[in-house]
Amino acid sequence: MRLRKLLCAVLLLSLPAMAQAADITGVPKIREGDYLHIGNSRIRLGGIDAPSVDQLCLNTKGERWACGAAARDELTKHFGGKSWTCHSRAVTDRRGRTVARCEADGEDIQKWMVSNGWALALTRVSRDYEADEKTAREAKAGMWQGAFIAPWDWRIRNKKTAILGAITPPEHARAILLASASGSSAPSPDCTIKGNVNRSGECIFHQPTSRWYAKIEMKISKGTRWFCSVEEAEAAGCRETRR
Repeated sequence: MRLRKLLCAVLLLSLPAMAQAADITGVPKIREGDYLHIGNSRIRLGGIDAPSVDQLCLNTKGERWACGAAARDELTKHFGGKSWTCHSRAVTDRRGRTVARCEADGEDIQKWMVSNGWALALTRVSRDYEADEKTAREAKAGMWQGAFIAPWDWRIRNKKTAILGAITPPEHARAILLASASGSSAPSPDCTIKGNVNRSGECIFHQPTSRWYAKIEMKISKGTRWFCSVEEAEAAGCRETRR
């Protein structure tokens, strides 16, 4: 009898953990290359680190490139319309998001992100995707085609960090790579076009001559970003303000 009671107590204590680790399924709303919503669940892809949407990289020509937005867009393009199954690890990150390993149509999403160069293996917590990172680096895929700073160093603006990638960066590269596509000031003197999102969810860009230019407050929480040219803004799906 005592043994039965003990077993029942252990089972009851384990139920909350089991519930937390339940799979989360559904079509995601992708916010960043490693962050998404499924229903009311906020999910952080475990074992990898993708660039924030306002992180900048350099392309093969040494030109400024919004690689964080590209990582999010590539994830959306490849998996955005599919139903995901996310296996929760029953833990949350510092922002309270559920850490999970996710798949769609039987494909490991984290593995796809790292092997295609849109995220790095977060080896301090898992070595599951280390080989995939090597594959991307050798193929010069995604961010590896040009130059970039590891996402974890970029977030704290680590000026001493190594510059990664296939190209030899120009002398001023570190200043560009540490800048933000959505910061309060332009990342370079050549990138002064402001982009924002209106109430209808439409992306609008404003050149310095626009009457609204000075009133646009550049904050990532407001969906803003800097562009270096009209062509870049239009390629991102934005249109010029009509007023």
